[in-house]
Amino acid sequence: MHVHTKDLVVVISGKDKGKKGKILTAYPKTGRVIVEGVAVITKHQKARAQGEKGGILHMEAAIDASNVMLVCPKCGKATRVSHKVTYIDEGGRTKKREMTRVCKKCGADIE
Repeated sequence: MHVHTKDLVVVISGKDKGKKGKILTAYPKTGRVIVEGVAVITKHQKARAQGEKGGILHMEAAIDASNVMLVCPKCGKATRVSHKVTYIDEGGRTKKREMTRVCKKCGADIE
């Protein structure tokens, strides 16, 4: 998935198009994300325990990850994500492979 939890994203389609928010939860298996302040639904909840209050709750619903675009922390623009692979060499042997996300507009590393 091109976005992770705590990324700043902008919604590019749907009823909340243009809104910015932070990703609260990402579900990679289903390809869905929950974005702060986006796709707010109303849930009517009944009181379950003695002394607990029931009422109308407003909470965010999951939207498809393809409907959001990452906002680059350096240039502040909505961008597609590229990946850069780096190999860490120790004594002539490749020990570790790191993959970092890169902004396609300014070339800055994300994270």
